Amino acid sequence: MKKPVFVGSAVAIVTPYRKERIDFDKMAELIEHQIAHKTAAIVVNGTTGETSTQSIPEHLANIEHVVHCVAGRVPVIAGTGSNDTKDAVTMSVHAERFGADALLLVTPYYNKTSQKGLVAHFTEIADKVNIPVILYNVPSRTGLGFTADTYARLSTHPNIVGVKEASGDFTLIAKTRSVCPEDFCVWSGNDDQTVPIMSLGGKGVISVAANIIPRVMADMTEHYLAGRVREAADLQIRYFELCNALFMDVNPIPVKTAMNILGYDVGVLRMPLIDMEPPQTEKLKAALRGAGLLPAQDSPC
Repeated sequence: MKKPVFVGSAVAIVTPYRKERIDFDKMAELIEHQIAHKTAAIVVNGTTGETSTQSIPEHLANIEHVVHCVAGRVPVIAGTGSNDTKDAVTMSVHAERFGADALLLVTPYYNKTSQKGLVAHFTEIADKVNIPVILYNVPSRTGLGFTADTYARLSTHPNIVGVKEASGDFTLIAKTRSVCPEDFCVWSGNDDQTVPIMSLGGKGVISVAANIIPRVMADMTEHYLAGRVREAADLQIRYFELCNALFMDVNPIPVKTAMNILGYDVGVLRMPLIDMEPPQTEKLKAALRGAGLLPAQDSPC
């Protein structure tokens, strides 16, 4: 029986930059903040971490640093996916050597592949490591998604333990739960769908919003897992507008903007990502105020 890598809320942590370099000191601060606020795992070098604009040496240095800072207190899940199977193998092997607890592997993007190719790609990577592999389904960004039957085939691999589901396709998730073994875990990849996906047997969420509301996302998943469904749903609804606002522009533009507004000082975005337009920024501030993260504006005289 495979064990879940984590249960609850994992943060898809941003990568702080300073003068075009990773700010490792700031990353250490962010990690301490997450662990102090009940985050169950740290996901480094996911979409939110701007991985696609990191060189391979930067990518690996970031994983090594996060593993060092976490020091075994919670699992570290390293994003090592690529549209080049050989690169994905190389990065995955290094991540395991650095001490990562699991890998997050996105579907190949741009060149893409067939469903049979997905099985070959992920099997090749999983065969080369001895730590758990979490698949990552986000077809809106990659142009390629899994079928439930492909999940079923991959779930037989001893190292492939589950999937981060960010397709928004509840029929796919329900079918996946019906055709895959019980120990093939599903985690929500969309903050605003955390409770609904957990109602289908999901183990929690890999969260963007946890960068700014880690305790809320931890409490939401904890409530659900403890059978306090009403309390979990209340949090899902209460923070719906904020979760929505964090995706009003391309991730991670809004969440890094929000973090800088809130004083986290996570630095710049890397091109081709650029700053939000002022009207969008004002809408984001309104959502932060609505969630109680910023003081209300003074009433006009």
